[in-house]
Amino acid sequence: MGLVQKLFGTHSEREIKLIKPTADKVVALRPEMMKLSDEELRGKTKEFKGRLEKGETLDDIMPEAYAVVREAARRVLNMEHYPVQILGGIILHQGRIAEMKTGEGKTLVATLPAYLNALEGKGVHIVTVNDYLAHRDAEWMGQVHEFLGLTVGVVLNSMNSDERRAAYNCDITYVTNNELGFDYLRDNMVIYKEQLVLRELHYAIVDEVDSVLIDEARTPLIISGQSGKSTKLYEICDSLAKRLQRGEESGEMTKMAAIMKEEITETGDFIVNEKEKVVNLTAQGVEKVEQFFHIENLADPENLEIQHNIILALRANYLMFRDQDYVVKDDQVLIVDEFTGRIMPGRRYSDGLHQAIEAKEHVKVKRESKTLATITFQNFFNKFDKKAGMTGTALTEEKEFRDIYGMDVIEIPTNKPVIRDDRQDGVYKTKREKLAAVVEAVMEAHRKGQPVLVGTINIDSSEEISNLLRKKGIPHKVLNAKFHEMEAEIVAEAGVHGAVTIATNMAGRGTDIKLDDEARAAGGLKIIGTERHESRRIDNQLRGRSGRQGDPGESRFYISLEDDLMRLFGSERLMSVFNTLGVEDGEEIEHKMLSSAIEKAQKKIEGNNFGIRKRLLDYDEVMNEQREVIYKERRRVLDGESMRDVIYKMITDTVENAVDGTISDDQAPEDWDIVGLNDLISPIIPIKPIVIPEEEYKNYNKSQLKHMLKEEAVKLYEEKEAQFPEAEQVRELERVILLKVIDRKWMDHIDDMDQLRQGIGLQAYGQRDPLVEYKMAGYEMFDAMTANIQEDTVKLLFHVRVEQKVEREQVAKVTGTNKDDSAVNTPKKRENKKIYPNDPCPCGSGKKYKQCCGRLEK
Repeated sequence: MGLVQKLFGTHSEREIKLIKPTADKVVALRPEMMKLSDEELRGKTKEFKGRLEKGETLDDIMPEAYAVVREAARRVLNMEHYPVQILGGIILHQGRIAEMKTGEGKTLVATLPAYLNALEGKGVHIVTVNDYLAHRDAEWMGQVHEFLGLTVGVVLNSMNSDERRAAYNCDITYVTNNELGFDYLRDNMVIYKEQLVLRELHYAIVDEVDSVLIDEARTPLIISGQSGKSTKLYEICDSLAKRLQRGEESGEMTKMAAIMKEEITETGDFIVNEKEKVVNLTAQGVEKVEQFFHIENLADPENLEIQHNIILALRANYLMFRDQDYVVKDDQVLIVDEFTGRIMPGRRYSDGLHQAIEAKEHVKVKRESKTLATITFQNFFNKFDKKAGMTGTALTEEKEFRDIYGMDVIEIPTNKPVIRDDRQDGVYKTKREKLAAVVEAVMEAHRKGQPVLVGTINIDSSEEISNLLRKKGIPHKVLNAKFHEMEAEIVAEAGVHGAVTIATNMAGRGTDIKLDDEARAAGGLKIIGTERHESRRIDNQLRGRSGRQGDPGESRFYISLEDDLMRLFGSERLMSVFNTLGVEDGEEIEHKMLSSAIEKAQKKIEGNNFGIRKRLLDYDEVMNEQREVIYKERRRVLDGESMRDVIYKMITDTVENAVDGTISDDQAPEDWDIVGLNDLISPIIPIKPIVIPEEEYKNYNKSQLKHMLKEEAVKLYEEKEAQFPEAEQVRELERVILLKVIDRKWMDHIDDMDQLRQGIGLQAYGQRDPLVEYKMAGYEMFDAMTANIQEDTVKLLFHVRVEQKVEREQVAKVTGTNKDDSAVNTPKKRENKKIYPNDPCPCGSGKKYKQCCGRLEK
């Protein structure tokens, strides 16, 4: 401890000192609350809401509101918040992380800020790590909130959209981090506002916050599926493109025809303008495509895919050249950088062009838009107006919580002093010797009736220890982290005298282990760690399962130089220490230097893991900004806003871009590429071909040309609008088409960005940072995508027919998520009230349920 901390206390101690007077106020209100009838206590909820409406703040009413919850919990659950739990509740309301040791009643603590913040009517999410805990806490703690007149919901993996919507509309909703994140992504894929399930993301209390925001933050949430577009369509369109006849090049003859006001006659099935890199079908070509696909009108919105793909196939065959724009190597199409001539692995042409080239070259056409939506937990939870968290172990990761989430960690004192004996690690040369020592320690504890919890870092280790104990005839239970109800109940009983439980470190997390009297007399729960985890926090969680609420207990880790952690970090140096000390086979050694070497190794790995998560976030930052833009635009459509101004801007921007793309500012009118301009505009906006007589060149400049074309395009769109009986029909049509185009392009873009991300590290950029390259390429791709959205939307709206029925539709079918396996053993909805192991037995014997009728059920 540094001199400053010695003089002024730790950050946590100073913060606790500041909030203690508020907690004392809550405790002081106890006699006043006890005098109230149930009805009067319940009436406080309405009173608080009225005071908030009149201008009081949550902070103003906090002491009284917390005192109300405390009294309600005493009446309903026969549980009363300790003063330290009130401190935890204040920290959570402030949007911080409360580090509270295992067994200090975090679940009860959450009722305080949940009630207070729910009074605003904006909803509170209590986020847990698995369905079992969400279900348990909603039924258990939910009783307090319901007693006070608030509604409580729970979201489980098995629920449908209507059930989810009802749960999220409650004042307080219990939900897992995965379900909440996926519901956010799914809400941004729906096509009608009524299909949304979530409200605004207002306030989240994250239980086991280190598990959710750190351990699980290495993997983003991903919804995968199949786009309506089959990769087969690329091959079909390629085959058709190769059979179509190329028309006469747009050259001097057609330019002269334009000047002479002659009618331009198209030849062949399509025209290629190599200068502008544009391919257009002729009227004859359109007819051939319609015949080939047996469709009536290629320009109809439902034929957008075919339109798009046939143009892609023509571009791939007539504008993209092998060994110039790309190379084919190992059955892959690889892009060549046009400036450096270098191959760019991982880069793919966007908007389906890459797949069209793959079809042209007869290599495997890669999957189409497998990732439909994705977000990191970091970016998702930072969308909440306010978030808080609680866990037994967060202090070791305080820097990450501050840097990524803007949350500091406050250590809450324990209700009773911790008397657990944390012993020095036992270190052995080999794994075999270590396991023999573990078995011996279990047997010794078992002989005196002391309960033992053996913590392993993976399932294989659990089974290995189990086999060794079976050979010695020691009865035991083995658990691993599958998160289901039975497991949590078995973990809860690991404190019964004589119990031996082997569990992976995460198994049954969030479940209290309570001791019976005989176990307490035998020394309390003995924790044996069979290996150090790469994170000190996980080791501390295992230790923290013993010694709750002033109970006796002990903990010890057993380590060998063959363990992964030791093998990877400094085992040679440690081996020389062993040899110097003359350690014999099978002999155990305790040495401070060994413990400090282990801690250094853990710190190094923690630093590496933080780096990995930070890097993931840095890469996702690019997508996050883009996601915000797209989701905001989608939401406007869902909210039924008029998109007329957006469409008009798209029309004028299309003209602007086409003129800028073909005519430079310093070009004289007689040098303008009018043919190229026609080729760019006419397939999107069907205005008559631009014709400027030679004698009128002097009267024109670029801005006048833009103005003239914009006026003509807008007038044409107004004529299209006038064809519809009602203006609202046009507005809905605009929304439908915009939504369809945005979704299709966005899903393609996510996939292209994913490919870019995977390949960016492979590129030899010399001293250039791959992240910088990714950002630059990502922004370019996003600009290209928004241009494509604009082009397709404008083209479809100009070509839509009045009699056509255009309806909203989901552009891709969801096939699953990357967390589908985490929803195993989802609990069924319980008809009767849940009875917990330590509850009084309903038969009336006076014993605990686990020691009475609960035994008969096993």
